[in-house]
Amino acid sequence: MAEAVQTDRLRRVDASGHAASASATAQSHRLASGGLVDRAEPLSFSFDGKVMTGFAGDTLASALVANGVRLVGRSFKYHRPRGILTAGAEEPNALVELRTGARREANTRATTTELYDGLSAQSQNRWPSLRHDVMAVNSLLSPIFVAGFYYKTFMWPAKLWEKLYEPAIRRAAGLGRTAGVADPDHYEKAWAHCDVLVVGSGPAGLSAALAAARAGARVILAEEDSRLGGRLLSDGGEIDGKPAAEWLAAALGELSGLPNVRIMSRTAVFGVYDGGTYGALERVNDHVAEPPQHQPRQRVWRIVARRAVVAAGALERPIVFPGNDKPGVMMASAVRTYLNRFAALPGKRIALFTNNDDGWRTVAALRQAGVDVAAVVDPRGAAPDRYREAAAGVPLIAGQVVDVKGGVDGVSKVVVAPSSGGRHEIEADCLAMSGGWNPNVALSSFHRGRPAWRDDIAAFGPGQCPPGMVMAGAANGDLSLGACLRDGHAAGAQAAADTDFSGETGAAATADDEPFAIRPLWHVKGGKAFVDFQHDVTASDVTLAQREGFESVEHLKRYTTLGMATDQGKLSNVNGLAIMAEATGRAIADTGTTIYRPPYAPVAIGALAGHHRDENFHAWRLTPSHHWAAERGAVFVDTGLWKRAQWYPLPGEKDWLDSVNREVKAVRGGVGFCDVSTLGKVDVQGRDAGIFLDRVYINSFSTLAVGKARYGLMLREDGLVMDDGTTARLAEDHYFLTTTTAKAGPVMQHLEFCRQVLWPELDVQLTSVTDQWAQFSIAGPKTRDLLRELVDPAEDLSNEAFPFMGARAVALRGGMRARLYRISFSGELAFEIGVPAQYGEAMARNLMQAGERYGVTPYGTEALGVMRIEKGHVAGPELNGTTTAGDLGLGKMASKKKDFIGRAMAGREALNAPDRQVVVGIKPVNPASRLRSGAHIVPKDAIPGPDTDQGYVTSVCFSPMLGQWIGLGLVERGRERLGEIVRAHDPLRGEDMDVEICSPVFYDPEGGRQRG
Repeated sequence: MAEAVQTDRLRRVDASGHAASASATAQSHRLASGGLVDRAEPLSFSFDGKVMTGFAGDTLASALVANGVRLVGRSFKYHRPRGILTAGAEEPNALVELRTGARREANTRATTTELYDGLSAQSQNRWPSLRHDVMAVNSLLSPIFVAGFYYKTFMWPAKLWEKLYEPAIRRAAGLGRTAGVADPDHYEKAWAHCDVLVVGSGPAGLSAALAAARAGARVILAEEDSRLGGRLLSDGGEIDGKPAAEWLAAALGELSGLPNVRIMSRTAVFGVYDGGTYGALERVNDHVAEPPQHQPRQRVWRIVARRAVVAAGALERPIVFPGNDKPGVMMASAVRTYLNRFAALPGKRIALFTNNDDGWRTVAALRQAGVDVAAVVDPRGAAPDRYREAAAGVPLIAGQVVDVKGGVDGVSKVVVAPSSGGRHEIEADCLAMSGGWNPNVALSSFHRGRPAWRDDIAAFGPGQCPPGMVMAGAANGDLSLGACLRDGHAAGAQAAADTDFSGETGAAATADDEPFAIRPLWHVKGGKAFVDFQHDVTASDVTLAQREGFESVEHLKRYTTLGMATDQGKLSNVNGLAIMAEATGRAIADTGTTIYRPPYAPVAIGALAGHHRDENFHAWRLTPSHHWAAERGAVFVDTGLWKRAQWYPLPGEKDWLDSVNREVKAVRGGVGFCDVSTLGKVDVQGRDAGIFLDRVYINSFSTLAVGKARYGLMLREDGLVMDDGTTARLAEDHYFLTTTTAKAGPVMQHLEFCRQVLWPELDVQLTSVTDQWAQFSIAGPKTRDLLRELVDPAEDLSNEAFPFMGARAVALRGGMRARLYRISFSGELAFEIGVPAQYGEAMARNLMQAGERYGVTPYGTEALGVMRIEKGHVAGPELNGTTTAGDLGLGKMASKKKDFIGRAMAGREALNAPDRQVVVGIKPVNPASRLRSGAHIVPKDAIPGPDTDQGYVTSVCFSPMLGQWIGLGLVERGRERLGEIVRAHDPLRGEDMDVEICSPVFYDPEGGRQRG
């Protein structure tokens, strides 16, 4: 049978003979021939520091088996020795730390880890070594550490919970170690679309893919393994009268040649979501030591499929009997996989414990490979007709395994209790067990579909599947090869038809329908028998939970931690439910089952994040002058999605404050410029544009003269301030509106809602033009001098021709048109100049060149913030969603001659209460003290607390013009208390100081500088 699954490539390798045999002799449990490994490519790897060899095509688990390694880990709670149990993703025991350094990865399944040269693996959950683990003493304390131990033990005294119990539990929790440093690898996210998604490439999956593809549907075939074929790789057989390997090669060749088929190996479908969307993890470069340059390690796919055929197979389940967790006890199907696919022997003398016909397939495989079969223990007492010839001469015992002897070195003897009485000990170094097969129904449960019990296979089959999904083959409970081929073909053809593809699908491949008979055997009583191998949940834990009232399957899971290990109950759930059913006297169907939820298999957080990490955590936008600013060494800050220049350090400046102070002084004393392109910009046009703006702003814009700009305040429907900004009227029916950077999106959404829903009758059009205009604020006494170097000499920039709040288009030298607005956020003579965004960097360079004679200085957002605080201008910290126009000192702007959004709600009594917190200036009594944003304002002699809290500091800065720290704040009755000394209490920093409530305008209160 092992020979039946060889590929042509393997036959050519075997023909080389000498080199392959020489490599194989170093592996004590490797067969001399056979398997699907490449003996011409030996690979070196290490486990717990010991260097061993394997072959290309091995998994880490198969290579360990081939080297005779039995002990691979320790269980979570009792630290009992554990060996390899399975050969797939359901493995609960063989979890290792893979790789070293920054790429170290905990809890990696050895059974799914492809071997590569130089692979380094470490066992987990042991100290000081795997063989000698001090914490194994927990096994002696197992009578104490029963189900519910934590809930019962750590209740008293309550005060020790946070100080002792919880920290101790958290230190003990978890398996393995993280790298502790940044992950050097990259991950991707991608989308794919298809008509039919086929999950699994066993006989059912391949048949479904062939049928759907032949019909003309776009097909994606996803397989979590590195090789396609499913159980055909391990069990072989005959299909269409020829070896299964030949049919497999032909099927893969046909699928690979079809343009409408995409084969995705190393890709596990882990979730089913709304709208026919499936999550899948592709392990792009997990099979190499280090991903090639510019390639990701893993990729998460969002596959949108009109229909899905899930052919994920079935999982063989253990039998719960005393000693079933010893290293060397292995699933019977896993024994066949290591034997036939990997040519690796789990033992030299192997016994079998089975309650079903499929377990006998292992006997046939072992006998064909020449392996000594110590005995078969089957409660039914007879070999199935199909396997009688293969089982001839093999001792058969009608009975049960009641104990397994052995230690960290693995199984040494199997203790059997025949049905006729007495006990026998069988010499064996491996025990294969088979308790039946559970259809892999996880994906069918992800939309709350509950599995349905089937007596014929003694397992849960799929219930109601998510829309557009069907289960096929063993995943649907059809456990014979012939049934899988027929079921898969029919499902694929129907999925194609459901997506309107009716091409010729061809005939389904044929194979024998091997009979599958089973006599359920869940639990052999008599000693410590494990249900959940990783979490050390025993059969007695389940019955204890029942006695203590935790009979619900959901309560059972959480009280005992059954099925909460990394295998998520793939092996343990059904056995645990069966034991609970027996304890309660109910049928398993009546006991019920928990259901699965995504992800089906582990998915790294890095893979889910993709490129969205570190600097790429979110999308980012660059201002038009970004690259120029970067050349000048600007320090950038994230402002929403924008990268804005925060300050421009110069050599010799010891910190950011030096740079900011220099920039402020340069603007106040000469001229500077700042890129303000991030402000939201909305182009408003139409006959009713003025009426529209009157309704969304508290002040009037329909009366604004062409060529003028006006500051405006916008309220929400509840009467609180939404945003502020300036609006310029460029023509009778044309306005240009600006918003704060943070509110650009919400304001545009609000305006569109008003236009489309509230007043659709108005003739007005809105266009977001934030990205279309580069805008620079030029400020300082020498602003006009600088502008005259850029603007056509025919343009009159005098105070009379271009007064404060003027706005118009101007010609630049060379003929290009720009927009010029005389508005000031700094309190200085200032203009904002706007040019098409593609000329933004050129404008920055021209400003520097033209302003060189005037000592022009670029300044960033910090200097801009300092100057706005010095002038008492409100910004984001004051426009915090809780303030009214009156709170900000802007109540007089509200028109009494028109209606506007928020007017009625703004009149509520509470929003006009005399004790509201309003904007004021705050400065320390001691000019040397540093004021802190967020500090609470309390009366001078009061004890800080909720009852004495009267407001807080919203914005602070060091004012180089005043030589001290100043700030703005929201303080109860603040305008009535100018000159009062209060305390600024900062409990987070442990600071407390006396401050004076003062006018928010610290610098040039008359405003002469900005109008000069």
